Amino acid sequence: MALPSSPKVRLNQEQVKGYLFPFILVTSLFFFWGFVHNLDPVLIPHLRKAFTLNYLQSSLVDFSVFIAYFAMALPAGFIMRKFGYKWGILLGLLLFGLGSLLFIPAADTRVYALFLGALFIIASGLTFLETAANPYASLLGPKETATQRLNLSQSFNGLATVLAPYIGGEFILTGKNLTDAQRAAMSPQALDAYLASEAATVKGPYLTLGLIILVVALIFAFTKLPEIKEEEGKPSSFAHATRHKHLIWAVIAQFFYVGAQVCVTSFFINIAVKAAHIDEKMASKYLAFGYGIAFMGGRFVGTFFMKYISPNKLLVIYSAINIVLSAIAIVSTGMITVYALIGVGFFMSIMFPTIFALGIKGLGADTKLGSSLIIMSIVGGALIPLGMGRIADITHNIQNGYIIPLICFIVVLFFGWKGHKIKSA
Repeated sequence: MALPSSPKVRLNQEQVKGYLFPFILVTSLFFFWGFVHNLDPVLIPHLRKAFTLNYLQSSLVDFSVFIAYFAMALPAGFIMRKFGYKWGILLGLLLFGLGSLLFIPAADTRVYALFLGALFIIASGLTFLETAANPYASLLGPKETATQRLNLSQSFNGLATVLAPYIGGEFILTGKNLTDAQRAAMSPQALDAYLASEAATVKGPYLTLGLIILVVALIFAFTKLPEIKEEEGKPSSFAHATRHKHLIWAVIAQFFYVGAQVCVTSFFINIAVKAAHIDEKMASKYLAFGYGIAFMGGRFVGTFFMKYISPNKLLVIYSAINIVLSAIAIVSTGMITVYALIGVGFFMSIMFPTIFALGIKGLGADTKLGSSLIIMSIVGGALIPLGMGRIADITHNIQNGYIIPLICFIVVLFFGWKGHKIKSA
C-alpha cells in the first residue's frame, strides 16, 4: 500500500524572499565541504610520499573520511529531528573546524594515525552539514524546482573542485620526489628532515581553513534560519522510512556513486603521473583546471538540461557515457587517460544531487531520516577505494583499478532507469 504523499506547500512571494538569504548561507556550506573533500586527492599522494605508503595504505585517508558518514549519519539525523536543521549545521561546523586545527599537532608529531583521526573528526562534521544542507536546500522554495535548486547549490561544490586541488597543489605539494635509491643514500638525519618538511606543509592550509569555518559557525549562530516542516503527522522511524523502495535504491546508488567519485579523484594524481609521465604539481593542475572545471561546468550544464530532460533520464545518459570513459581510462596510455578522467568528472557532476533529490522525493515526514540514510551510504567512499587500491597493488598498475568505477556507474544507470520510481511496500 502506498504511503500518503506530503501536502503541497504553496509559497507566497514573501516566503520566497525570506528564503533567499538562508539559501545563500546554506549554499556556502556546499563550497566548504567540497573544498576540504577536494584537498584529499592532494593529501593522499602527499602522505603516501611522506610516510612511504602503498596504494592500499594511502586509501585509508578515504576510509577515515567516509566511514565517519556511516557512523555519524543517524546521530546527525536524530539531532536534527529533535532540534532542527540549524543545530545540526552548527555542530557540523564546530567539528569541521576542530578537525582542521588538529592537523597542526598531527604534522608536528608525524603520526599517520593522528592525521586519520583528524580527518575522521572533519568528516563527522561534514556528515552533519550534508545531512542538513542537502534536504534544507531542496526545501527552501517551490517543490517543483527542488532538484534544480539542489543542483544549483551543488554547483558551488563544483567550484571547490577547481580551487581546492590548485591551492593544495601550491601549498601542500613540494614537488620533491625521491627515488628509493636516493632515500637509501641519505643519512638518517637528512631523511628525517626531509620527511618532517613534507609533513609540515599541511599546517598552513588546514589552520586557515579551520579558522574560516569557525567564523562561519558564528555567522550561522547569529542568523535566524526558517525551520521547514516537511509534513505533520506520525513521527518517522527506520522501519517506516525503508518502506519507500525508491529510497532504498537511492541508498544503493549513492553508495556506488560516491565510491566511484572517490576512486576517480583520489587516484587522479597517481594515474596522471604514471600514465602520462607528468610531475605531481602538473597533475594537480590538471585535477584542478581540467577535472575541476569539467565537474563544475557539468553541474551548471546539467541544471540547465533538467529544464528540458527529466533528471532520471539525464542520470541514465551521463552514467552510460561514464561507463565508456572508464573503459578508455583502463586501456589507454598517455594524456588520453587523463582526458578520459576529466570527461568522467563532467558527467559525474549531477549524480550526487540528482540521486539525493530523487531519493527523498515524496518521503514527507520521513525526509530527515531518509536524508540520513542516503548520507550513510557515502560510506561507499570508504570501502570501494580499498578495492581499487588493492587491485593497483596486486597488478602494479593503477589503471587496472578503474574497473571499479566502471561497475559503479552501471549501478547508477540502473537507478536512473528503474530504481528511482516511487514505490512503497
